[in-house]
Amino acid sequence: MKKDLTLTLRPATIADALMLLEWRNDEETRRQSVNMDKVLLETHLPWLEKVIANPNRKLMIAELEGTPVGTVRLDIEEPRSELSWTIAPKMRGKGFGTLMVIEAVKYFNKPLKIIIKPGNLASFKVAEKAGFKKINETADMTNWIHDK
Repeated sequence: MKKDLTLTLRPATIADALMLLEWRNDEETRRQSVNMDKVLLETHLPWLEKVIANPNRKLMIAELEGTPVGTVRLDIEEPRSELSWTIAPKMRGKGFGTLMVIEAVKYFNKPLKIIIKPGNLASFKVAEKAGFKKINETADMTNWIHDK
């Protein structure tokens, strides 16, 4: 990955629906998700419409020089908003996760939390590089926080 490329975040739109559905149904993405079920188009479209209309949820497409590389989602809560992300399957292993999360921390500029499944070492590394600190771990989840 070239160091001089610029990663940007833009709001997701309904035009992103098929790309987002493909990413969501990727086998590795499903394995690391809280809900591991395959998503059908007929349930995905209404979900995306609701997400786009919800003022307390921000779904952003991360782009590198105009090419989508993943998503970041913010669920606005107090005292910490919950951040999650997905890397486009073809973009994994290239450092985009860290860039996306660092950019999201700057973009949203608020205290954040993330929840990661134990054993998801790639996401642990992203969280650490983006300045999150692990605060606890259960058999099902690890909890991380970041203060702005």
